[in-house]
Amino acid sequence: MTDKHRIWTLMDVLRWTAERLAAATETPRLDAELLLAEVLGIRRIELYMRHDQPLEKNELDRFKALIRRRLTGEPVAYLLGRRDFWGRSFLVDARVMVPRPETELLVEGAMAAAPEDEEILVLDLCTGSGNVIISCLEERPLWRGIGADISGDALAVAALNRDATDLGDRLTLAEGDLLAPVDDDLRFKVITANPPYVPDGDWEGLAADVKDHEPRGAVTAGADGLDVIRQLIPAAASVLAPGGQLLVEYDGAAQTEAVKALAQEAGLVDVEIRKDLAGRDRVLSARK
Repeated sequence: MTDKHRIWTLMDVLRWTAERLAAATETPRLDAELLLAEVLGIRRIELYMRHDQPLEKNELDRFKALIRRRLTGEPVAYLLGRRDFWGRSFLVDARVMVPRPETELLVEGAMAAAPEDEEILVLDLCTGSGNVIISCLEERPLWRGIGADISGDALAVAALNRDATDLGDRLTLAEGDLLAPVDDDLRFKVITANPPYVPDGDWEGLAADVKDHEPRGAVTAGADGLDVIRQLIPAAASVLAPGGQLLVEYDGAAQTEAVKALAQEAGLVDVEIRKDLAGRDRVLSARK
């Protein structure tokens, strides 16, 4: 986009950008569409309805600035300031991990764990942006919940997402390591968790989106990735109500036997593994 006299239409810009993003992302065309639609304040479909519309200089300049950042690996979600999850849009920035589609398995499992008309208490550990617990409570008006995280920065983002809903006092956010900020007397019908689970040694091999931009403390957890999960599963089991369900996301088949053993050692039953859309082992499901 160096020709100052050229008139750039929306389609020209999308083609040019997708070619240059191909080396930096697996979804170059999608990234270009999302960022251009953001600059223009329109929906993606409208890009094609206006395909021959020329861009104003200020629009082109704003778009180029976003593309330069994307070329460094900065996640599109951070550039947009939001990410869709479970049919809702969540505010995100570099203080939290970007919500992933596979994490929707936690919400799906929670929905199946208790009847819609039952008043229950739900706990979401390592809550991050609050996407899991907020999605659960938005789906179930009678449920109340606690979202806990060791990161005060993450909880600040979760608070913004909570305040953008009508959840009111149905969701409490608590800062501390795993169950440290949770009242010892509480018992939960559902506990969800998306803890850090990537082995330390895998960090340098991760995509630039993650390695150079997302908070490492929310990603890696020791030599085998299980440092947090080893503490989390028995701790969560101790505060599950009778018949309560635990759902924990983890990192595939290499960790499956270990997480299953941890659940069984904690006295949990009906231990199952749920696979993501790619067919990978992804979520431990177990009952008190």
